[in-house]
Amino acid sequence: MKIKNAKPGRHGDGEGLYLLVSPTGAKSWVLRVSVKGGKRRDIGLGAVSDLSLEEAREKSRKLRKVARVGGDPIAARDKRETAPPSFKEAAQAAHEALSPGWSDRHAGAFLSTLKLHAFPKIGGLRVDSIDEKDLLTVLSPMWSRTPSAARKMRQRLGVVLDYAKGMGWRSTGAPRDGLRPLLSRQAKAGNFASMPYQELPPFVSKLEVGPETMGRLALLLTIYTAARQGETRQTLWSHIDLEAGEWRRPGSIMKNGEPHMVTLSPQALAVLERAKALRTCSRDSLVFPGKGGAPLSDMTLAKMVRPLGYTVHGFRSTFRTWAAERMPSVPEAVSEAALSHTIPDKVIRAYNRAKFKDMRRALLDAWGRYAAGQSGDVVQLPLRLGA
Repeated sequence: MKIKNAKPGRHGDGEGLYLLVSPTGAKSWVLRVSVKGGKRRDIGLGAVSDLSLEEAREKSRKLRKVARVGGDPIAARDKRETAPPSFKEAAQAAHEALSPGWSDRHAGAFLSTLKLHAFPKIGGLRVDSIDEKDLLTVLSPMWSRTPSAARKMRQRLGVVLDYAKGMGWRSTGAPRDGLRPLLSRQAKAGNFASMPYQELPPFVSKLEVGPETMGRLALLLTIYTAARQGETRQTLWSHIDLEAGEWRRPGSIMKNGEPHMVTLSPQALAVLERAKALRTCSRDSLVFPGKGGAPLSDMTLAKMVRPLGYTVHGFRSTFRTWAAERMPSVPEAVSEAALSHTIPDKVIRAYNRAKFKDMRRALLDAWGRYAAGQSGDVVQLPLRLGA
């Protein structure tokens, strides 16, 4: 209203920005700024009808910054502005600029999850046009179904939009406050829903007789090895030694970033032989490729478990509970090592030079037999920590 009712003259807004009203009533914005050499210059920014107060403030802020570093604000004003990039282009630029400071795991997950969930929906939109409703189209399908993944996605969307603001492609950063009321409250975080181990053999039996797909084989290997599904989906044939019966996982696919070796039971080896029979690439490649050779999505495995009310990650808890209740001779540290958990006891870690390899093999072999419904017997293991 002050702008609308302003009388002829110069009206200051602060920091050198003025509203100039001519005797005829025409209104325009002017920036008074000191340029190189200490001279003061008045720089016209545009008519009020073309430039809102907020836009005039933003434009004057940019031109003051140019003048402050010795540049020519008039040349900067007259320079033809290029259109802001698309969200996909902004995400790629943010990744290139920021990823040197990230872990390899986070850098890889950042773009891969955006490619999977965000690019198909908002990748082509100009980054300066994206608002809460656009972000909602990405987050809504996963918000209640996979809360943890959805929160990571919201954070990554925010990184891109904040980076775009810093680059001058947007006038604002990520709309966090505006987005919050549009999303439902998520269930409190807790343990992953895990299948009771008594239900596992019948479930595995159904998986074994189902269609021979990469998704089913990947889920079977995940169960037989008590692995994290991400480790299964990202593993390459070069990580597998079928003769030694070992899965040597590099730190790049591990949650803690440290390499870890998993012994392979006969059941796990059988799954890998079946996957090998489906292999179409002679060079090193993913053991369980998805479409186009890309890693399988987490949903490929989850859809086989979700109808029962469980999660893929929960099979690790199933294994841990089975080991505690059905393998009483197994030291807890051996089960934890099989899960690639860090062993908290410093004394046990000091003696754990061989990573309990023999004991872990016996444990996972017994687990493979149990899961496949071939044996429910308790197996006695040697208690020597260095075994």
